[in-house]
Formats: sequence, structure tokens, C-alpha cells
Amino acid sequence: MSIALVDGNNFFVSCERAFNPKLENRPVVVLSNNDGCVVSRSAEAKALGIRMGAPWFQCHELAKRHGVVALSSNYELYGDMSDRLMTVLGQYSPHQEIYSIDECFLGLDGFDHLDLLDYGRQMCRRTRQWLGLPICVGIAATKTLAKLANHCAKKNLAGVDGVCNFMSMPKEELVQLFSTIDVGKVWGVGWQLREKLRLRGIENVEQLRRANAKTLRQEFSVVLERTLTELGGIPCFGFEEHVPNKQQIIASRSFGRYVHDLQELREAVASYMARAATKLRRQGSLAGMVQVYIRTNPHSAGQAQYQKGMSVPLPAPTDDSLRLIRAALWGLERIYRPDFAYQKAGVALFDLTQPGACQHDFFSSARDNTRLMAALDRINARWGRGTLRSAAEGVGQAWRMKREKMSPRYTTRWSEIPRVTG
Repeated sequence: MSIALVDGNNFFVSCERAFNPKLENRPVVVLSNNDGCVVSRSAEAKALGIRMGAPWFQCHELAKRHGVVALSSNYELYGDMSDRLMTVLGQYSPHQEIYSIDECFLGLDGFDHLDLLDYGRQMCRRTRQWLGLPICVGIAATKTLAKLANHCAKKNLAGVDGVCNFMSMPKEELVQLFSTIDVGKVWGVGWQLREKLRLRGIENVEQLRRANAKTLRQEFSVVLERTLTELGGIPCFGFEEHVPNKQQIIASRSFGRYVHDLQELREAVASYMARAATKLRRQGSLAGMVQVYIRTNPHSAGQAQYQKGMSVPLPAPTDDSLRLIRAALWGLERIYRPDFAYQKAGVALFDLTQPGACQHDFFSSARDNTRLMAALDRINARWGRGTLRSAAEGVGQAWRMKREKMSPRYTTRWSEIPRVTG
């Protein structure tokens, strides 16, 4: 069995550089919601010591001294570029499992007649040429080893041109390589588990590979035992080419400023519910229950605190944005309290079912908006999210999160397409 793990390099930053060549060879960071923390860094920014997750206000002086470019998260751009990346990579194998926004596994069984190292280089060249995105490729016999091979390719520990193929490396060379890699770099080994393993004298990948599987299962979990088995080249984690439907859908955001007014909270909750409903229809499900919650800032000392949520059962499962928004607003009005400075609101959809697996309310007088929702989704897919929306979502939306440094949405908004002048 052969598996490739393909991963975009510094993905958010790379998406920005694909459309703005001025960012090449400069330290660049992308910030989280409300421009709070660093969530993506260029190699130059990493070299300056800027940590992943570092609060941006702590980096101001360093950024000023070294000319660091900070950008707000451009989710529309990253999501669209991810779709394009996965489409291109999907051409290299009939078996693709999309693992995250910038990662996917490719099944390479039956590709034995090819030089897999060269095949990985082809992927790198094509994604760079077609999309402007740099990637790394790790190839091995299992998912866990493929993730490790990808790490080696990224850090230039093994392989060439961003591709590392464990399948072609001699056993002695692999043992030597694994002895130099911290155990925390293994897929599924977080920092807490890493510390526990280190207390048992397991500090690197090779030491973990040689550990007793039964003992690890007894002391930790069956998952770690499977990880150990995968490090030995025996697959335990299968392919999930068809991602199962979500059992719940959540949409929430912190506001760009404190919100006191009920009307602004109504707009925010309606907007979040519209987004959740779009995801619900995309996976072809219906929701039987809506949840809404609001809260103040728990980290603001001296500020009056309040948080409350409410679940609202629906008369019949639905994917109708208007009905879902109506239910969420009904709940909001019952949990809202004046005289508080709200920092965040969110909604969730529960009791998700498929259309043919639920009982309908034959006595309901509610209008069937199936065609309306289909038209809504088509228009927003073509012209950009929010082009057509419920009046409850408002117009100005001054409560929206801060994204003062956001680049244009080059690929999803006609008005923001980059212009080329001669």
C-alpha cells in the first residue's frame, strides 16, 4: 500500500502571495478573527521568532522593526483556493481523502510502475504553475508515516524538491532519520501525550516505533497502539473518501466591538443562522432543533458577566433559512438581557436527518420554500456570499468582526478581480 499526504505550505500566506507578488521574500503573517492572533506565517516571519497563535499586539514592535506585513483572514479566498487545490490534486489519484483546508491523502496503490518521487514532483510543479501555491508531498505505506514523510519534506530532513518518499529509503536510513525526530511530530501525539511518553523514556520516533504495543494500549489508548502499528508500516487508519455528514452545524463569531442593542444581536444571529442553513443544505440534511447563545467577554476584568443559551425544537425538520432564522430569533429574545456588553453570539443546528428519514407535519400551513432556497444558494454561489439575504440580517452590520487588513476576495467577487495594466 502506498499513500501520499499533500500539504500546502503556509497556506493562508501562500494564497495571499499568489495574487500579490510584492509579498514574496517578505515576512508575512495572517491574523485570526478580529485581527487577534497569528494563524499563518511565512518562512521569513518564522525566522524572526513570531510564534503561531501569538497575540498580534505583542508582535507590533518586532513587526515594525522588520517590516512584517500583517493581513486579516480572507476566508472566502482561502476556501476557494482550497477547492481549486483539491481539484488539481484529485487528478493524481482515483482515491482522495480531503483532511483539512490545505491537506489531503491520495491513494497510490497500483502506481508501482511510476517513480513516486518524480510523481510527487509533478504535483508540486503543477500546483505552483496552475495556482501559484507551493506544496510538500510525503509518501509512505500508512497515513501516519505519510504525515511524517511530509514533515520531513517541509523541514528538508529528507527527500528533494519538497517530496519525501519513505518507500524508497533503505531501512537503516529510516532508523537513523526517525532517531532524530521528536516524538511530538507523530500524527496524533499532542503536547500532553508527548510529555507522558517522554517520562517513559520515549523521546523520538524510533523509540516509539520500538515500544511495546500492548503496554502502550494499557497505559494510554488503543489509538496510540494503532499509531505504533502504522509506524511499523501496517495500515490501521483507512481511507474516508466520502466525508460523513456532520451531526451538528455551528456558526459563531466574536464581534468587532461590544454590542448592547438587541437589534444588532438579531442581525448577527440571523446572519450566523443563514450561514449554518447554507451548510445544512449543502450536505442535504434537515435540522430538527436550533440553539442560540450570547455571552459577554469572560476575560474583561470588572465587566458585568452574562452568558445564556437556549434550544428551540422545530415543529418539523427543515432546511429553510427563513424558518431557522425565525426560531433562532425567538430564542434570542428570551435569553437577551439589557445593560450587558456582548462580545459573542452563536447558533447551532442539531437533530440532523436526511429528507427521506423524517416524519413530515402534514397539517402545517407553512409555505414550501424549497425552490426559493435553491435560487438563494445559486445566486450567492455565483455572485458571492450575502448577495441575496434575509432582511433580518441587516445592511450595515457594524457589529461584524474587525478585518481591517483584509486583501480583496480575488476569486469570488467580480468587483474585486485583480486588474492587470500594461
